[in-house]
Amino acid sequence: YLSSLSRRTSHCNSCNTMFSRAVVIAFLAASSALVSEAFTAPARGPVRTCTSLGVSLSAVDDVTEAAEEPADFLFSESEMEDEESGEEDATPARFISAARIQELRVAHRRHETDTGSPEYQVAGITERISHLTNHLKEHPKDFSTRRGLVALVNKRRRLLNYLYREDEQRYVDIVKALGIRHKVPGAIPSKEDTYGR
Repeated sequence: YLSSLSRRTSHCNSCNTMFSRAVVIAFLAASSALVSEAFTAPARGPVRTCTSLGVSLSAVDDVTEAAEEPADFLFSESEMEDEESGEEDATPARFISAARIQELRVAHRRHETDTGSPEYQVAGITERISHLTNHLKEHPKDFSTRRGLVALVNKRRRLLNYLYREDEQRYVDIVKALGIRHKVPGAIPSKEDTYGR
């Protein structure tokens, strides 16, 4: 009977349904309560009635006395608090890296509103490279991060090559300040210089 009842209510809205959804829900709630009463001891609580649907359900109050917990614990409360306090102090590496990037950018910018100079970009990229290098030491199979790291190293190399061509003193200053190992473009011999023709 319930399956035919649910089939009648599951049709589209244009069909004439025999029962409204609210009536079906009330019927299912009442029948489940009656079935549960048949298999359990009678409830010792006030009987609640729903006047709009005319259905009465007997149930125990929602507030029940808390059951006493067993005395054998794996951890005591003090041990759990000690573990939680240690986790709160640890700052994620990405936040430390972001703060360090900001510090380096401020230290190496040309003026207050500088966001595009090679020094500014190289300073930020250098910290990102060191952060990704540390990440890859912990996760050696993270190949997508490795690909991003190689792209950042190449971008920094191109920026340093540009800076060397434009102003050699600024290039020397930024390389010394950040501790970057970079070979200047002229110091790398071409194939013709190495093998000759």
